[in-house]
Amino acid sequence: MLASLRRMSKSKVGTAIVATSFILILIGFASTDISNFGSGTMGFGMTSSTLAEVGQERITEPEMSDAMQRRLQQVRQERAEADYSTILDDFESILGELIDEKTLLAFAEKYHFPLSKRLVDAEIAQIPQTKGLNGKFSEQAYQSFLAQQRLTDSQVREILAGGLLERYLLAPVAANARVPVGMATPYAAMLLESRQGEAAAIPLGAFREGLKPTNAQLQQYYSANRSKYMVPEQRVLRIARIGPEQVANLTASDQEVAAYYNSHKADYAASETRNISQALVQDQATANQIAARAKGGATIAAAAAPAGANAAVTTLTDQSRDAYSSVAGDEAANAVFAAPSGAVVGPIQTKFGWAVVKVDSVKTTGGKSLDQARAEIAAKITADKRKTALEDLVDKVQDTLDNGSNFTEAAAKAKLPVTTTPLITANGTARSDPKYKFPAELAPALKTGFEIEPNDPPEMITLPNDQGYAMVSPGQVMTAAPAPLAQVHDQVANDWIDAQALDRARAAAAQIEAKVEKGMPLAQAMNESKAPLPPVQPLAARRIQLATAQGPVPAPLKMLFSLAEGKSRMFPDPQGHGFFIVSVKKITPGNAMMQPALIGQMENELQQGISQEYAQEFLGAMRSELKVKRNEAAITAMKQRMATSGG
Repeated sequence: MLASLRRMSKSKVGTAIVATSFILILIGFASTDISNFGSGTMGFGMTSSTLAEVGQERITEPEMSDAMQRRLQQVRQERAEADYSTILDDFESILGELIDEKTLLAFAEKYHFPLSKRLVDAEIAQIPQTKGLNGKFSEQAYQSFLAQQRLTDSQVREILAGGLLERYLLAPVAANARVPVGMATPYAAMLLESRQGEAAAIPLGAFREGLKPTNAQLQQYYSANRSKYMVPEQRVLRIARIGPEQVANLTASDQEVAAYYNSHKADYAASETRNISQALVQDQATANQIAARAKGGATIAAAAAPAGANAAVTTLTDQSRDAYSSVAGDEAANAVFAAPSGAVVGPIQTKFGWAVVKVDSVKTTGGKSLDQARAEIAAKITADKRKTALEDLVDKVQDTLDNGSNFTEAAAKAKLPVTTTPLITANGTARSDPKYKFPAELAPALKTGFEIEPNDPPEMITLPNDQGYAMVSPGQVMTAAPAPLAQVHDQVANDWIDAQALDRARAAAAQIEAKVEKGMPLAQAMNESKAPLPPVQPLAARRIQLATAQGPVPAPLKMLFSLAEGKSRMFPDPQGHGFFIVSVKKITPGNAMMQPALIGQMENELQQGISQEYAQEFLGAMRSELKVKRNEAAITAMKQRMATSGG
């Protein structure tokens, strides 16, 4: 809410602080709100590849180039055709971010504020993309993250060190700012202010009638506005699939199935468990008496009863051979599991004494014969054979490429089917065929095909969902250029008409606004224009409605709160559809004393803004202390190269 109020009242309180976490920069160098605190002139001793110096820290062209590449990668996630010219406006903000980072590092170095490796390691471990499937830090995941973001470990550590220094140096400065009630009250009163006025729309549509360009006018307009009709880079991609179809003839033989079964018999053997009763005594004579009674038909418990406390009787259920062996030993386990159900075994000497055991029941589960397991084993062997063969084929194709063969030669040698696309843009669409759709399963090939240079060797990529691999190489490449006039004739004609209608609408709006300024009612001035214009609309709102609006605030309402009472103004429609004229009839000041809660809210918001300014001023003081120097010649040269290089 306060942010909207500041924009309307043009207050300078509380421009935003450096982002709390530099991890945002890692994810894509998202633009922060820190402004450039001033620049020095080019320093003596800076090389042509140095863009700026902060103390002993330098921002070099390669470092800036890496940052711009990451920004371009981020933008291409939404606009696949974007190039460096698209993000050139971000150059200064990204350079400012790097200078902020170097300022904190240089300040910490100068005043001996070290950061331990362990502290930075802990920050790295907090990055979500560095965690493995178990939720803990994974070196493999970290390396994948570095590759994806085009960062080195040292770059990540430097960025995170800057974030830690921001937390330790700037956050304390910004804490506990205080705002008096007297300062918050006028802001609260401003929010309660209400206004009334009128708005008139002068749309382009009212002035399009009768406009029809000649060929000469179209050519002139097209020549003057060629950048409006730019076609992004287009490429013909050649893609050779290496997939399951290449190895579909490989199957498991009967000999392979049998060999696998025999080498994994334990996996297919039946599992057996037994319920057993046993009596354990310390002398063999007593054990013999118990065994005799048990073999005569008595239960183990009954057979052991005459021995009284000298016999330990237990019942074990669902015992496997291994489980029982771990308790009674291998000799006892072998004897008990060799006996049939109902048999009495023993006495057997164990390390705990003499045991008499009765097999109460036997349960057998699972187990497969060769014939029963054949289909399962054959499927596994077939899948393994095909996977190995596929990987071998990929290795052979890669070896062929490594030995200097081109795409055509490598595909022909491996007898791979080749798909050639029409000229397509980076988003997979073809201007020559609106119905064309790039195969979704080949999306990685599309991405790689537009990343590699035309003269680079073909790239091998992995396709998703076990679809195999693909070799991709760009064929024909058409750099970004304006579309021929013949292809965009209708669009150019419509744009020319809009431009002419805009001039007519501007002239009509200026005449109406001039009459209103002299005291004529807005509705009367609109009628005198003789143009088919929509009727004047009344405006009424309180400033707090604008400040708390959930969506975009209509331009006429914004202007209503930008003018003094009795004033009017003509201004263009932000959407480019014509012009508006707004006239302010009445301003009613707000009374904040009637809403003390709003004053308290403004205190809190102003406090946040002032806290941000404190941190901003402290960072500015750091820059002054460290004497930030910018190499304007190198900065300008790098901008120019990026503007013309595409990307």
